[in-house]
Amino acid sequence: MTDSVFRDIDLIDGTGAPRYRGDVLLERGRIRAITAPGAYAGTARVIDTAPGAVLAPGFIDMHAHSDLHLLTDPGHFPKVSQGITTEVIGQDGLSYAPIDDPTLAVLRRQIAGWNGNPAELDFSWRSVGEYLDRLDQGITPNAAYLVPQGTLRLLVVGAEQRPATRTELARMRELLAQALSEGAVGMSSGLTYTPGMYADTAELSALCEVVADYGGYFAPHTRSYGKGALTAYAEMIELARRTGCALHLTHATMNFGVNRGRAPEFLAVIDAARAEGCDITLDTYPYLPGSTTLSALLPSWAMSGGPDAALARIEDPAQRARIALDVDVHGSDGCHGVTVEWETIQISGVANSALDRYVGQTVARIAAEAAVAPVEVFFDLLTRDQLATTILQHVGHEENVRAIMAHPGHMGGSDALLVGDRPHPRAWGTFPRYLGRYVRELGVLGLEDCVHHLTGRPAARLRLADRGHLFPGYAADLVVFDPETVTDTATFEQPKQQARGIQHVLVNGEFVIRDGDPTGTLAGHALRLDPSRKETA
Repeated sequence: MTDSVFRDIDLIDGTGAPRYRGDVLLERGRIRAITAPGAYAGTARVIDTAPGAVLAPGFIDMHAHSDLHLLTDPGHFPKVSQGITTEVIGQDGLSYAPIDDPTLAVLRRQIAGWNGNPAELDFSWRSVGEYLDRLDQGITPNAAYLVPQGTLRLLVVGAEQRPATRTELARMRELLAQALSEGAVGMSSGLTYTPGMYADTAELSALCEVVADYGGYFAPHTRSYGKGALTAYAEMIELARRTGCALHLTHATMNFGVNRGRAPEFLAVIDAARAEGCDITLDTYPYLPGSTTLSALLPSWAMSGGPDAALARIEDPAQRARIALDVDVHGSDGCHGVTVEWETIQISGVANSALDRYVGQTVARIAAEAAVAPVEVFFDLLTRDQLATTILQHVGHEENVRAIMAHPGHMGGSDALLVGDRPHPRAWGTFPRYLGRYVRELGVLGLEDCVHHLTGRPAARLRLADRGHLFPGYAADLVVFDPETVTDTATFEQPKQQARGIQHVLVNGEFVIRDGDPTGTLAGHALRLDPSRKETA
């Protein structure tokens, strides 16, 4: 690496403190020194920056679904072009380590809607350590990994809806400890996704005890963001209180009609627990719709046994009728306890090219044009696409989004799915949208405060001793952006659009975006947990 320097530029250091001007010298991938503006007089190469630009720590995406995309497209342009220099993967309780052959076969089908199912990819790793080693072979941003609780359960218990035995629970704890010792930063759960949702609170508590022992954190997708959302959050908070495990409430939303305007109630619960000493943080994305798989709307009993069992139930007339009653009348636990409002379910991607014409349409519209009930379209798509269909779910509320992002424990997480022809625009626009819409246009956050949400605060949660701030000795994960022009351009109609106003992005001191263009440099690596550092976020 060539020594280089940013000269006389506004610096936002990631602490939330006011910006100041200075020179920043980079040496061997790290920040060597920060001096008064114009004071540097050495021979390092000067990095050109646009007038009005600011230099900040690189952004940390606390909720990413790039588990395979990092390997199949290591340039990772949708993310690094936003200024993201670190991602946290292994989210929502389902990912690809630790695994064995049968578990991998199920996962490749079950979460194809999140990550695709690339036939050309070599899935030869089995442990978390081996997966992290694979990332070290060449990725553009850094990546940290959460042990997926649903994958642990699938590996040990299987896909059936039943309690774990004492022996099985002991084995899950053993595998979790091994994964954390190999560098995972914590554990995730997807408690509206099978088989993770089959775990009761006692089972989760036993696992969180292990996470706490290693100084990691628990990142649950709770049992509901709709009906009973506050009860679902309370379960996670009580679990953290009982085990002493740090809790990070990922994509912490209050969605569906039952929760309109109820963010203050949620935040009051969080604040009360934090006041008692519970270590609780959260992340959100700055959009109203969510995104997941169409099969996620199925009731949990219908997914018991895995993808083949679910498809068989859809073909069985009696089971099909029972599913229809749950999604249309009783409320499905896969749809957060509410009935599915088909006009809010928009198809964003399919694996079967014969279904391409449905991408961008709602299930309600497809049903109206075909003169059939929406639930029949639901069954047809699930069957013909073998559960791989991805959707947008238009169920959020602007007042909740704004209230939650202003919380002092808040961080940014894109929750981006990078597959499909029309993915959620958060895959390309989350972090510039925070800076453009919610800082410059709406004033929900101040600029320095927002940068703290996206850098220093998540670095503390991840216990990264040398990232998230502009400090001498820290890794040179950096972003240069124009606060007057930075904005997202990705829309729901054209989601694959590069953001504006991000000039340079550096990972470990190397340019990965220069003057808005990718350099092709694979500068990132896996970031592994250091169990010796156990301070709170």
